[in-house]
Amino acid sequence: MTPRAWALLTLGGLVVALLVAVALLVPWSRPPAPRADQLAALRDLPAEQVTRGRAFHGALRPAAWSALAVGLVVALLLGLTPLGGRLVELAGRPFGGHWIAQAVLGGLAVMFLADLLTLPFAAWRRTVLVRYGLSTQTWGGWAVDLLKSYAVSAVIGALVLLGFYTVVRLAPRWWWAFGAAGAAVLVVVLSFVLPVLVEPVFNRFTPMEPGPLRSELTAMAARDGVPVRDVLVADASRRTSAVNAYVSGLGPTRRVVVYDTLLREAESAEVTSVVAHELGHAKDRDVWTGTVLGALGAAAAVVALYLIGSWTPLLRLAGVDSIAQPRAFPLLIVLVTVAGLLSTPVQALVSRRIEARADAHALALTGDPATFEAMQRRLAGVNLADPDPPRWERLWSATHPSTVERMAAARAYARESGR
Repeated sequence: MTPRAWALLTLGGLVVALLVAVALLVPWSRPPAPRADQLAALRDLPAEQVTRGRAFHGALRPAAWSALAVGLVVALLLGLTPLGGRLVELAGRPFGGHWIAQAVLGGLAVMFLADLLTLPFAAWRRTVLVRYGLSTQTWGGWAVDLLKSYAVSAVIGALVLLGFYTVVRLAPRWWWAFGAAGAAVLVVVLSFVLPVLVEPVFNRFTPMEPGPLRSELTAMAARDGVPVRDVLVADASRRTSAVNAYVSGLGPTRRVVVYDTLLREAESAEVTSVVAHELGHAKDRDVWTGTVLGALGAAAAVVALYLIGSWTPLLRLAGVDSIAQPRAFPLLIVLVTVAGLLSTPVQALVSRRIEARADAHALALTGDPATFEAMQRRLAGVNLADPDPPRWERLWSATHPSTVERMAAARAYARESGR
């Protein structure tokens, strides 16, 4: 069999494995709460809160969609014309056009060009956050965070680019196989490393102070049978007034993180409800689920890039001879960008199902649907959520159930449990 035939066979196997993993690991059997219950919950929310949340998201949409459109156009111009290849060559010229310079510096130049061209839309988004009181940062603080994100992206990107094109040179016919394995391993490694090395770059994390709340949270985790390394508080208030909590890491790096804004804005019982949701993620190994799906998806993407990238018309448009040469990196970016757009609704659907399961876990663990619903009201009010977003937007990108879906789920649990 030729390498291409093996690649086709491998891609088929990876797609089947991904579909099986999605079918087995994602909770598909839990339907959303009835629409009538959602509308009843919406009517119970203060009209002013609903109006303000919808106005906020309406103000954000132009910047978000403009950035998406500009990013796509830039990717198409660089990847489907010789412009991208010339940019890669230009970046490597000071170093004699060495392949490492082209691969790393040229690749980073292509990546950051789109970021720079969409930077005005990020600034636009920040002005909206400031206008509605969600951003507590100065422009200087915002710029520092932006530079930090660029630096982290540059380090990770440089290592990935160097590794990828080294493999290409060492195994020109079978690089797709090694690249797929490397992409899968990278996803797993980042799941361990990001919480420990990258998250502290943007926030300071301190253990939650001893007291009744911490004791309740650790006791609840123990009762739930969830080993958690620590419950940490993030100094999110220096950046935002929004409230949040999350679980990250795997095994020894797993921790529950609570925003300091949540501790300031919410009642202790409401914080407990939020953390119970996060324990649900840990209990059901949702980080592992995301890692497995991400690893399989990344591996399949590398193989697909190899197969699609060998299509002669695409190579002619990009002005390159092979998808594996550094000058073809902009073409890879186009393919990844289009694949990302196409997969966004699927990823959002998977995320909503997983988040709904974590909500059900929180309700069962605390047995307190009234507090759960009160917390959803508070989250929506403080974070200026649209409690019932347009259906097209929810299907396209919503990663969590809407506020009214979560409130209706709490009411359904109360009816079924007699609480």
